[in-house]
Amino acid sequence: MHPAFSVIFLTTLLGAGQGLFLALYTAQLYAFFELMPVLDGRSFHAPGAMVALALLAAGLAASFFHLGRPERAWRAAAKWRTSWLSREVIALPAFMAVVALYGLAHHSGLTAPLFALPGGHPVDATLILGALGTLLAFGLFVCTAMIYACLRFLQEWHTPLTVINFTLLGSASGFTLATVLAGIAAPEAARFFAGWAAVLAALGLVFRCASLLRNARLKRKSSVQTAIGVKHPKIAQKSQGFTGGSFNTREFFHGRTVAALRAVKWLFLALAFALPLVLLAVGVAGARPGLFALAFAVQYAGLLAERWYFFAQANHPQNIYYQSVG
Repeated sequence: MHPAFSVIFLTTLLGAGQGLFLALYTAQLYAFFELMPVLDGRSFHAPGAMVALALLAAGLAASFFHLGRPERAWRAAAKWRTSWLSREVIALPAFMAVVALYGLAHHSGLTAPLFALPGGHPVDATLILGALGTLLAFGLFVCTAMIYACLRFLQEWHTPLTVINFTLLGSASGFTLATVLAGIAAPEAARFFAGWAAVLAALGLVFRCASLLRNARLKRKSSVQTAIGVKHPKIAQKSQGFTGGSFNTREFFHGRTVAALRAVKWLFLALAFALPLVLLAVGVAGARPGLFALAFAVQYAGLLAERWYFFAQANHPQNIYYQSVG
């Protein structure tokens, strides 16, 4: 497939925003159960929620560059019963609204207990909003990933690993960004976020490698014979059927060599996983918060390359028919 940079930025920015929100709420839950110190809502959770909201808004803005008629974008929500894209269109603004309310509640100090759990732990508005936001964040991960995983004819995408990788990679980048914010506003929590970011990045590496191995061993369901409906055992295509390029050749093929794809693969494995893990470890060991920012920048660059590779690796069956220029 031809990777569209609008969709690449859409999926990576949304993932980082979702992951950052999950990091903020994870820290709040740890503090709720007295597993770590309470972080100040006004100086940490509220600004963090605003950063997450800004990432989500940037991802939403990027999506408009992928629309042929942006003024009709609202119609994308009409088919929510059958379309994962429609479900994403509904889940995203709902999640953004909850993130905004979560940040506003922390900024306004709405932490008065509403009720208490059986163990005596008081529950306030921010905890309820965080729980709702967590459900929406994971729901949005599923909706975004299933847009691609539901396509049976694109075998590289049609696997549960697509959903797992979107969730893990987005969460890892969000926790890395939370480490950056902690280095600025809550240094005592930087080790906590860095540890979670490292675990998620390591899991992301395992499952991304699993998808690479799976796709390398795929057995194609389509052939030249099925593409044109002729069962003869020996078919050789001599002409593409066009004197020049077409929509089919532009939108369903990336136009890069096998060597270029291989280079991008090793690049994203290094930038999205290996280097951030090293930078996070060194940053924690040496108490150098500047390395956390570098880790996020490197990791996000790697995720851009990873998402480009994700789209480029998918081999549309129509490429069997249009494989020869002439």
